[in-house]
Amino acid sequence: MGDLVLVDRPSEAVAVVTLNRPRKYNAISKSLLEEFHDTLKRLAQEPDLRALVLTGADPAFCAGLDLGELEAGVKIGHPDSILPLRDFPAPVIGAVNGVAVTGGLEFALACDFRIASERARFADTHTRVGIVPSWGMTARLSQAVGQSWARQMTFTGDFVDAPLALRIGLVNEVVTHDRLLPRAVELAQSIATTTPETLRRIREIYDLLRDGTGADGLRAELETGRDGLAITSPEDFAARRRAVFDRGRTQTS
Repeated sequence: MGDLVLVDRPSEAVAVVTLNRPRKYNAISKSLLEEFHDTLKRLAQEPDLRALVLTGADPAFCAGLDLGELEAGVKIGHPDSILPLRDFPAPVIGAVNGVAVTGGLEFALACDFRIASERARFADTHTRVGIVPSWGMTARLSQAVGQSWARQMTFTGDFVDAPLALRIGLVNEVVTHDRLLPRAVELAQSIATTTPETLRRIREIYDLLRDGTGADGLRAELETGRDGLAITSPEDFAARRRAVFDRGRTQTS
């Protein structure tokens, strides 16, 4: 393992993966991408890992592809390079701590959902740098914020700050910078307490809705619901329902 991608384990069930080229705003170089893929492949093989947090070393989340390497003729990845992140077997929370630009925004969009620091800023600069997106920007961005905002972000290349990102649905929460990782880990730990098989099946339905059509997702949900009793016994279901009610009484956010 190198030092371009760091892994921290707040618990056995949660991993925090940090892109670590802070002087380059965590720009995606050929070496960083290879190390990132190796890290995800290794973590994907851990059966007890239940959730992953992706962030960047301050001051940025990720500034996109390393334009210096591109200008030098270095080939960085290919259209499938986003798949190890998008198809990671456990839910991925994007903890956006600073700028998330173009390829960095695509990394964020490949996460299951995103929370942001007050310092976060987002931009799709494909039209400004003259690169046609190939990691799912047009589909993922429009799914996150709707066609109109996606077109505005892509056509202008302008930055969206954290409050606006929250308003248009690009992120779920905005927190103070010092609370970003603790909050992301808190959410990951919450995910880790759910029923693994049920979560896996429901996440697959969301993925169908993301990648296919609503009809595909609805059919999958119906089929999963039909055999839902096979996932858990009535006794287990009753106990989990009580736990959900108890958690609801004490949850403050």
